[in-house]
Amino acid sequence: MSTLRPAMAFFWAFAPVFLSAQNTPLQIPLWPDGAPGFENRRNEPEQAQDWWVKNVHNPSITAYLPPKEKANGTAVLICPGGGHRALVYNSEGRDAAEYLNGLGVTAFVLKYRLSREENSPYTLEQHVRQDAYRAMRLLRSRAAEWHLDPAKLGMMGFSAGGEVVAMVAYAPGDGNPEAPDPVDRLNGKPNFQVLVYPGPLFVPDSVAADAPPAFMVATIDDECCSAPILKLCQAYHAAKVPAEVHLYARGGHAFNMGKRSKLVTLNTWPQRLADWMKDNGLLEPPVGSEAKH
Repeated sequence: MSTLRPAMAFFWAFAPVFLSAQNTPLQIPLWPDGAPGFENRRNEPEQAQDWWVKNVHNPSITAYLPPKEKANGTAVLICPGGGHRALVYNSEGRDAAEYLNGLGVTAFVLKYRLSREENSPYTLEQHVRQDAYRAMRLLRSRAAEWHLDPAKLGMMGFSAGGEVVAMVAYAPGDGNPEAPDPVDRLNGKPNFQVLVYPGPLFVPDSVAADAPPAFMVATIDDECCSAPILKLCQAYHAAKVPAEVHLYARGGHAFNMGKRSKLVTLNTWPQRLADWMKDNGLLEPPVGSEAKH
């Protein structure tokens, strides 16, 4: 990955608020003046009701901190699903972040722009990909400040959010060394990924040897999103890249973090994720350092 560089002064200005608000999630814009080309829309309010968030024109990350005594330096950028028409923020964003916090992992929920929302001016290939890369680069730019291990920055995607992960996980991720914004000079590729019933878009036919190690989970009766996992499993096997796959017998789509499922297998699937993270050294503090906020 690219060498860490200082973040912009704008982002440093958030630090005192962030550090003093461990139990209060903080929303941080990806760009200080709004998304490039759409700066005039940055002050439009988001719409939120029940389970969804819409009308995202100022993409952001919302930070969820683990308890200081448990923090281990690993961080995960969470991409909720919603078919690119909405963000399933609570059950595929907040709930995942809180679970990861319990493991000592710092979590950030990405509010990315929605390409299929009515009258949306955005496209998946350009604007949503731009949001995902910018979010990962922002985490990497502030890794030292947030006591994160820059080699343990992952992504987690649910359904359409899995497609967002795929857009950056299988590409080199190199930043632009000539970019005026130092954040954009950094690498945006995750070190690992967690795919929860990921959508079919952007799933490659093959993966390179440097593809991020993956944890994948879905149900065989999910008409949408069991096939992407099967395809990725074969690609990872061929590339000899580590991947763990849990394909459950039933439960359909959108079982989220399993909290509302009546099936024991789905109710407890997050423990399989915790086991995988433990086995891969993601729940241990960085060697020779203390990961404390």
